[in-house]
Amino acid sequence: MNETADLARPGSAWASDGGGRAYIWQGSSLWMGRSEGRTQWHDHHAHQLALAPAGEMRFRTEASDPWTSFAGALVPSHCKHQFEVDDLRVAHLFVEPESRAGRALSARFGTGAVAALPQEEVRQAARALFAAFEADAAGPAMLQAVTAVIHALCGAGVEPDEALDPRLVRALDYIRRHVGRPLPLGEVAASVALSESRFRRVFVDGTGCSFRAYLLWLRINLAIEAVMAGASWTAAAHQAGFADSAHLSRTHKRMFGIEPTSIRPSAREAHLHL
Repeated sequence: MNETADLARPGSAWASDGGGRAYIWQGSSLWMGRSEGRTQWHDHHAHQLALAPAGEMRFRTEASDPWTSFAGALVPSHCKHQFEVDDLRVAHLFVEPESRAGRALSARFGTGAVAALPQEEVRQAARALFAAFEADAAGPAMLQAVTAVIHALCGAGVEPDEALDPRLVRALDYIRRHVGRPLPLGEVAASVALSESRFRRVFVDGTGCSFRAYLLWLRINLAIEAVMAGASWTAAAHQAGFADSAHLSRTHKRMFGIEPTSIRPSAREAHLHL
């Protein structure tokens, strides 16, 4: 794997024993499969659209809050939450908040807490995604299905938002192309002719998170990509630029609420034991 990494490709997909899949594109990613159990508390950079073709899943954002059931839900960027489900097929679609779609989803559904998605739209979207999945769709076909679902929910695509500072757009591209190796903030700042302090402000204003947090988000996706391609989690940690597998494991748990080894393929679908 070279330093441009597959995160910079327009679309790619990886199969787990011919069943469940993870797809990663610039600005979004999709997990298809069957889940059961409960996550630990976690949060991640991207907005999460959780869609089920049937049944309901549960979320909560405070330990003292009751669990709330949803046919489909939007979990906003950096919203700490738990997720619980009883052996259900779920599509988890992650959309980066600095994309046009990310901004449009925030405008439609808010950014404060987990929001219910319209049930009719959820069922239609989930059925479309699973139909493509069951047809053994390759990356470009799944990207087309995902693009249609995102557009139906918010009327926008996952390209960078036009309102973003052009220097930030160039910096995000630079980060994606070099994410698999050590990448100091100063190097990225210099690539867009900004001082470190100025670049740090531009970055936080545009993405809503720190440079380090964003870098970890890209790296955890790169590690997942490597595992889906057949690498061990230890090898994936090194390929994605983590110090070691323990660092990858802590990051995965903090962002997804589960140990990375909890993702286990079954005969037909990738089964996620939460």
